[in-house]
Amino acid sequence: MPDASAAVVVTAAVFALLYTRMESGTSDTVAVMPFMNDPGTYWMYLLSQAFGWSALLWAWGTVVLGLLLSGPRPAALPVPRQVLERWHRTTSLTTTALMFAHALMFAAELVRYEAQLAWARRLWVAFADSFVPGWYDSGTGRIAIPIGQAALYLAVPLGLLFYVRHRIGATTWRRLHRFVIVVYVLSVWHTLLYGTNVWYGEWPRTVLWLLQLPIAVLLLLRLLRPARRAERLGPPGAGEGVTRPVWALRAAGRIAAAAVVVGLLAVVVSGRDGGRDRPAEPPATAPHAPETE
Repeated sequence: MPDASAAVVVTAAVFALLYTRMESGTSDTVAVMPFMNDPGTYWMYLLSQAFGWSALLWAWGTVVLGLLLSGPRPAALPVPRQVLERWHRTTSLTTTALMFAHALMFAAELVRYEAQLAWARRLWVAFADSFVPGWYDSGTGRIAIPIGQAALYLAVPLGLLFYVRHRIGATTWRRLHRFVIVVYVLSVWHTLLYGTNVWYGEWPRTVLWLLQLPIAVLLLLRLLRPARRAERLGPPGAGEGVTRPVWALRAAGRIAAAAVVVGLLAVVVSGRDGGRDRPAEPPATAPHAPETE
């Protein structure tokens, strides 16, 4: 289990960094939510953040591996293709586990916070806020949390379908597997909306945007030069079973992917990354502060 072990080590390192920054008063989380200035109290929230960042890193890696395997094949790979395929499978499962741990620790923090409620009520509220779409009703989380939940609930079946592909058919599995990129986009969107570590329009947020460029370029290359000949875009109506509407849809996908690359470059170069301006004084209310008792 080297992949899972590496994920645990990375998560522990991220947790230690977040804990130290909160303890020293340099945490952006505290800048966004001043009441969270005690890492000893909010350690479960920090652990949730650490699992979330590890999940995003592993998702980035597994998507890169998948695009390398399904796009134009390099003349020489540093490792055998079979090894890349194994890495892709293991990292996808690890990503799903990290995503679940991220949500579970967020729920655990909510259980800790709602101390005034009976245990049954605390457990239900924490479960509903963390896992039931549309239940969380505070601030930015009303949008960001359902997006994260959608990513998790898509990741689970898409990751496990590989192991039943012989029953559903290879063609069906390949078609469904393409939606993995949707999981990744939802995960990044969730982070940009709700991640307090990238809340402000400063370098951490810009770096997050910049890291999407390799994904976008590999996706564009995969669409322009797919490994499977049947997926290549020839003249309209030239491919067997490729109707004009299907051809138009494929062409539109390639244009959209190119537009995403251009858009990401524009965001990074211009610095207009959707981040908030850091206030001179701490905010009186936070975007996802706990409700008053």
